[in-house]
Amino acid sequence: MADTDWNMKSPSTMLPFSLLLLALPLVRADLYYNGTLDSEWEIWKTTYHKHYDNKIHELMRRLIWEKNLNIIRSHNLEFTQGLHTYELGMNKFGDMTSEEVVRMMTGLKVHTGMGPTNLTSDEDEASQRIPNSIDYRKKGYVTPIRDQGECGSCWAFSTVGALEGQLMKKTGKLVGISPQNLVDCVKDNFGCGGGYMTTAFKYVKKNKGIDSEEAYPYVGMDQKCKYNVSGRAAEIKGFKEVKKGSETALKKAVGLVGPISVGIDAGLDTFFLYKKGIYYDKSCDGDSINHAVLAVGYGKQKKGKYWIIKNSWGEDWGNKGYILMAREKGNACGIANLASYPVM
Repeated sequence: MADTDWNMKSPSTMLPFSLLLLALPLVRADLYYNGTLDSEWEIWKTTYHKHYDNKIHELMRRLIWEKNLNIIRSHNLEFTQGLHTYELGMNKFGDMTSEEVVRMMTGLKVHTGMGPTNLTSDEDEASQRIPNSIDYRKKGYVTPIRDQGECGSCWAFSTVGALEGQLMKKTGKLVGISPQNLVDCVKDNFGCGGGYMTTAFKYVKKNKGIDSEEAYPYVGMDQKCKYNVSGRAAEIKGFKEVKKGSETALKKAVGLVGPISVGIDAGLDTFFLYKKGIYYDKSCDGDSINHAVLAVGYGKQKKGKYWIIKNSWGEDWGNKGYILMAREKGNACGIANLASYPVM
């Protein structure tokens, strides 16, 4: 989502009714925006290649941007006072509302009647010691950060991240696996309209494989299925689901198995404006999970325990594409509610 032309690319071109109402009194625009921020606004637009179809539209985006900027500044002031464990920062989503980010940049959808069913076995790793901390990036299990773009394919990126980790564990080779293969071919999901990781794992098992990213590149839109066995990178025997709501079980899975697919609530402005630190917002709702990500480790700092989470919003989001999320803080954001991984 590096280059945004709101007139052509984005679903939010069809502005929410609330934004249209906001436009009505803007004939006196100088009454509504902070002119001292003009230079900062222009720099931000240039940095993120933002273009708007008319002045009214730009003004509405400017007002949202200013609101987000105020949120950032207020939060970071409180951070300096020790009231938070993480900092916020302006990024490419700065002219969007949290509702728009959820609509455009998430996509985790659990089918009715589905949920954790295949609990992890305690027997497989019963004799193994769970490490106090682990970071699979340092072990070579994690591919570079990707950007799902304006496609609700987070579920596909989460799925392939878990597959890549298990393939590395089994073969010693880190191979990029195709999220586009899943977007196009998992008929029980909805492509860019959303999906669920275990449904994707079921497809990979039934299909007897999934292509590499090199063989089946990502385009960020729905296409006809083009899977070709000649490009196959991995097969699986099945999958397992971590005990719902148990961060203890999730720690065991991450510590002993590898990177794990997880679902979280990413619907708050503090999430999409996250910059660094250990993210914890008491308003984050574990019953409103909407985004799929990848848990690639865990650890502890002076400010608390954390999960290392790989997102699919590009390197220019968060801390180079990653976020540290609070661990053992009441299953914050529902991180242990929808966790699963493939079995190779």
